[in-house]
Amino acid sequence: MAVTDFTDQASDQPESKPPAGPTISLRDRLVPPMPDGALWGWLGPLLIAAFGAILRFVNLGHPHAVMFDETYYAKDALALTTFGAEHNVVKDADKIIMGGGTGIWQQCAPAEVDKCASYVVHPPLGKWMIGAGEQLFGMTPFGWRFAAAVVGVASILILARTARRMTRSTMLGCLAGLLLAVEGLHLVLSRTALLDIFLMFWVLAGFACLVADRDHARTRLVDWYENSPLSDRGPHLGPRPWRIAAGLCLGAACAVKWSGVFFLIAFTVLTLAWDAGARRAVGLRRPYTGMIHKDLTGAILSLGLLPVLTYVVSWAGWFASAGGWGRNWAQATSQGPGFFVFDSLRSWLSYHVQVLGFHTGLATPHNYQSEPWTWPLLLRPVAFFYESPKGSCGADSCSQAVLGVGTPVIWYGGLAALVAMIAWYVATRDWRAGAVLLAYAAGWLPWFYWAIADNRTMFLFYAIPMVPFMILAIVLAAGLILGPVSATPVRRMVGAAVVGAFALLALVNFWWLYPVLTGELIPYAEWSSRMLFKKGWI
Repeated sequence: MAVTDFTDQASDQPESKPPAGPTISLRDRLVPPMPDGALWGWLGPLLIAAFGAILRFVNLGHPHAVMFDETYYAKDALALTTFGAEHNVVKDADKIIMGGGTGIWQQCAPAEVDKCASYVVHPPLGKWMIGAGEQLFGMTPFGWRFAAAVVGVASILILARTARRMTRSTMLGCLAGLLLAVEGLHLVLSRTALLDIFLMFWVLAGFACLVADRDHARTRLVDWYENSPLSDRGPHLGPRPWRIAAGLCLGAACAVKWSGVFFLIAFTVLTLAWDAGARRAVGLRRPYTGMIHKDLTGAILSLGLLPVLTYVVSWAGWFASAGGWGRNWAQATSQGPGFFVFDSLRSWLSYHVQVLGFHTGLATPHNYQSEPWTWPLLLRPVAFFYESPKGSCGADSCSQAVLGVGTPVIWYGGLAALVAMIAWYVATRDWRAGAVLLAYAAGWLPWFYWAIADNRTMFLFYAIPMVPFMILAIVLAAGLILGPVSATPVRRMVGAAVVGAFALLALVNFWWLYPVLTGELIPYAEWSSRMLFKKGWI
């Protein structure tokens, strides 16, 4: 599980074909070999993911209450799996939502279908995923939180494997998974039925697919280079299943929340830049023209058309049902199949225009809102749940809280690591530093516009898609601190001590915050002691 020499992975500079002899091959420079021990390459990340699963699934139904915006998404999810579209007609809603009622969702009479439709402002995929858990485990807190916990655990495994591929180090891959497992905001959202954890999952999955595609495409390019005469533009690289998978994942991200489109755009630019860089690295005389002629069409299909189709398919329930908001079913079915398709699309687009107007005009003040430039500092987290039961914790005053906040050691360490990534990229043009910075910026900077131009209401948990890339920055910085395998034993020992101390601090910080992340019943004084910034955290 040794750390690969970081100095040998950055350059995409052109080379002529190397002379025969025991030199470092272009293959090893463009596609460095993965670390030995494929078994530990899977077993290590799986063990870390299992640790994360324990944290997320144990007592998942606690608090046995509707927390924050679960009151919207748990109900919408049940409506989707029942009717295919969100409805607002519920019998004994409060009892049903807690799993204790005998009421049922009311069917709408054909003449009243418009009255049943519920106006919602996010695409349906995240709610379909929440609904899957409800169908498996019932309309209970465990049921509507189940899917969030599943994707939370899966994201730990994906990040660990992606970090391993990027660093060529199983140890650093496991470090990435461990940091995500003990990241407070990720834990809270993995135990809450909100949409943002699903957005984060699909964004990370799309990025992981593109990193895998980068290796596979470069392997094919080197195969061609070693067996064909050099040309101006290079070859077509054939089918690229990992890029197709990335398109599906990023389309799914957009089908959870529209902010997924920022990652789709950023990652499309990123993968095309990787293609051009690979062609330049093998010495092609016109690498950018080659990328345009050989790679661009496939990228447009995989990362343009396919995400659009994925997004449209996520609305299949709305298209197939009469009870969706703005559906105009009677009008759509009045003049034959051709008119049905045309009028359905017209209604669907009209609905999207309404939603866009809602998002650009959302400026209602909220007690827990925060500006995006404050997110990295954790100045204003969101209280998802708070109660003060009397005399049941061994003290006169008790607290039971779920605070949506990150682990400060990880977030503040992430800030330092991101600064280091900027310096590293400027100095070396290392592709990993550039990828992490671009992904972090795609999840953060667009919100500045909405905050400044529209004074939009925003919350800290909108930052969750940035968190995996913040952790990747930490892991890349850890690799630099550890140094290359050729470094002196003293340098390696000191580096290991620094990285190990940081990981230990993150674990201790997480353990200290854990009671206020999971709703444990504790004395008020203990709850208060965990509110680091009294003005912003309370």
